[in-house]
Amino acid sequence: MSITVQERLDSRPASIGRSSNIDLAYQVMGTSDDQAAYDAVAAGAPASYRGMVRDTISLEPTERTDLWYATVRYVPPGGQKKDPPETGESSFSFDTGGGTQHITQSLSTSGRYGQSGDSAPNFHGAIGVTSDSVEGCDITVPVYQFSETHYLADAQVNKAAYFALTGKVNNAPFKGCAAGECLFLGASGSKRGTGDWEITFKFAASPNKTNITIGSITVASKKGWEYLWIRYHDVVDDTVNMIVKRPCGAYVEKVYEEGSFSALGIGT
Repeated sequence: MSITVQERLDSRPASIGRSSNIDLAYQVMGTSDDQAAYDAVAAGAPASYRGMVRDTISLEPTERTDLWYATVRYVPPGGQKKDPPETGESSFSFDTGGGTQHITQSLSTSGRYGQSGDSAPNFHGAIGVTSDSVEGCDITVPVYQFSETHYLADAQVNKAAYFALTGKVNNAPFKGCAAGECLFLGASGSKRGTGDWEITFKFAASPNKTNITIGSITVASKKGWEYLWIRYHDVVDDTVNMIVKRPCGAYVEKVYEEGSFSALGIGT
C-alpha cells in the first residue's frame, strides 16, 4: 500500500510579529512505521513557505495504526527574529552576594571565659591571638556588584576611557554611590557589522564608614575601597598577670586611584 500525505483543513495557523511562525498540518496514511511517515512528510512538505523556511516536523499517532497527524513549522530565515535594541537602550543586573575579607579585629567581644577561678585575658577585640601573632578570620562583607549593558553608536564609545578607568573608584557620586564607594571593574563589548556596540559595564560597591571602634581606638572615617589594618603591641594584662596583644594603632590606606566616571558616558 502506498503512503499518501494530504494537507488537513485546519492547516496554516500563523503568528506574525517579533516571533513569527506558520504551521502546515498534514495527515499521513498507509504506514505504521513512524520513520516512513516522517520521511513522507519531509518529501511532501515544501522547503519554504511565504518567505519562511522549514524548521521542525512533528508526528502524532492516532487510533489507526496506519494514520498519523504531522505538523510542519516554518520560521523566518535564521530562526525566530526579534527586533534589535535601539541606540541608547540599556539593561541592568545586580548581585548583593557580598565579598570575603580577612579581619583581625571584632566589632565587640560577646563573651570572655577563663579556667575555673581564673579570668581570660582581654585582647580588646583581637581575634585568634597567639603568643606571637593575631591570626584573625574571614568574614562576608557588603559588596554590591552590578552591571549595565548599553547599546551605543560608534561616536558614543570611548574605549580609551574604559581602559583608563578600570580599577579606579569614583571621585563623585555615581549610580547611587557616594564618592569612594564604587569601583569600576571594566567593560566588555562587541558589535555586528554596522550595528550598534553592545557594551557591558561592571562595577562593585562597598559602603563608606565613619567612627569605627577598634579596641580603645576610633577611626574617624574610611572610604569603601580604602584598606584598614591594625597594628598590635604587647601589654601586661594586670587582671591575669600576663602579656597580651592589643591594638595600638589603626591605619587607613588608599589603595585605588580615583577617577571621573562621567567619562564612561552612561550617566551618573
